[in-house]
Amino acid sequence: MVFENPVVKEIVEKYRVVWALNHAMGLMGWDSETYMPRAGVQERALARAELSVLSQKLLLRDELVSLVEKAKGLEGLNDYEAGLIRVLDREISIMKKLPPEHVYEFSRVTQEAFEAWRKAREKDDFEIFKPYLEKIVELARKTAEYLGYEEHPYNALLDLYEEGLRIRDMDAVYNAIIPWSRKVLDKVLEEGYFPQNHELEKVKYERGPMERVNKEVLDLLGYPWDRARLDVSPHPFTISLGIRDVRITTRYEGVDFRNTIYSVVHEFGHALYELQIDEALMATPLATGVSMGVHESQSRFWENIIGRSRAFIRHLKPILDKHLDFTRKYDEEELYKYVNIVRPSLIRVEADEVTYNFHTYLRYELEKQLIAGEIKVDDLPELWSDYMEKLLGVRPKSHKEGVLQDVHWSHGSIGYFPTYTLGNVLAAQVRAVADRELGGLYKRVAEGDFASIREFLREKIHKYGSTYPPKKLVEKATGEPVNPEYFNKYLQEKFLSKSI
Repeated sequence: MVFENPVVKEIVEKYRVVWALNHAMGLMGWDSETYMPRAGVQERALARAELSVLSQKLLLRDELVSLVEKAKGLEGLNDYEAGLIRVLDREISIMKKLPPEHVYEFSRVTQEAFEAWRKAREKDDFEIFKPYLEKIVELARKTAEYLGYEEHPYNALLDLYEEGLRIRDMDAVYNAIIPWSRKVLDKVLEEGYFPQNHELEKVKYERGPMERVNKEVLDLLGYPWDRARLDVSPHPFTISLGIRDVRITTRYEGVDFRNTIYSVVHEFGHALYELQIDEALMATPLATGVSMGVHESQSRFWENIIGRSRAFIRHLKPILDKHLDFTRKYDEEELYKYVNIVRPSLIRVEADEVTYNFHTYLRYELEKQLIAGEIKVDDLPELWSDYMEKLLGVRPKSHKEGVLQDVHWSHGSIGYFPTYTLGNVLAAQVRAVADRELGGLYKRVAEGDFASIREFLREKIHKYGSTYPPKKLVEKATGEPVNPEYFNKYLQEKFLSKSI
């Protein structure tokens, strides 16, 4: 048993009803983005809003809050017990500061905003989504004010996604990697080894064979189908309903097959994190990944560090050739170049490893200005285009290519995008440790030994769930704080030295 203290045991029991309600709400959220009839959004929005307020009330019950306060004064708690109290105390503190009517409104607006975003994206009409985004930004500003902050209101929002993360942390990361990424990009474009375009991008595929490819790729990686699913949604995502029920999605666009494959590998990384949490933590506040940045490090580790390596292409090619007859004429090296196209592009989720962080940097800068009231939602389309042109030399021809491309603002996820870059940096840092401790990471990949890689990640990161704060977990797993130099070194080795 990881929970031995009687007070902590009682807390776990009293928290279970909160967990159960959140479990049900998670299932409703998954359904909203996959199978719910689109006309059902209004009722779903009301139901989730009511349940969000009920969840807040259950969390703030006197009997639970008083127990947590009592536990904070206890000595001799083990790491799991101390972690549970830290997580619950933080959650209670946040919810105490947010008025129920604010929680209700945020849940209702974001549920409706998702459908508005989906319609706006289909019609390429920002005006459809704009009033919802204006309301979301207003609610985000209120959230920051309710929670309190030092230096900048955006810090309060960053902290919701990455405990302890501040603007100064992200500025340090971006200042380290953006200039170097620019140099790498210029050199790669000059050399031309990694192509800017590939004829496979234009080849159409049928959904049925591609579904079989994705299933076989997941089989190769070790996806446990008795505890996980793969479905379809407009924007690929992962949702954990528990340690034994994790669901991922992809999308099938009918062309450029690498996009659906690598979204599946990416979401597998997220899913694996949740699936490998110690089962003793089931139905507790610790039974989930500790933060979005650490979570993203796991998805980017599998998608890029492993999935786009030469060693992995050796396994991918036979699967492709089995189901997609048009790949047979391409050798492994040509497939490797195809999945590692490098070019300034407009779409974040399709961006290569060299340019990806420019996309999150754009959103980071716009979000800071939005929350500070320095710009308005109405300014976003033009500012977006200006930033893209300045950073990567490309300019959107449509809102779908620009401000409407991401689902996250419709979810109210302001403060979330920087964690993608944090994940890229941490993935490279984890790679260095894995390479050292596994006796060569790519040797294991080449041998198809994904089990040892899964076990390495389980022992270093996954099994703890949210037990340790993200910064402490990073130091525990890698031996040092977040260090962007590992990411710069990775870009050097892969795209300049061409050794990965």
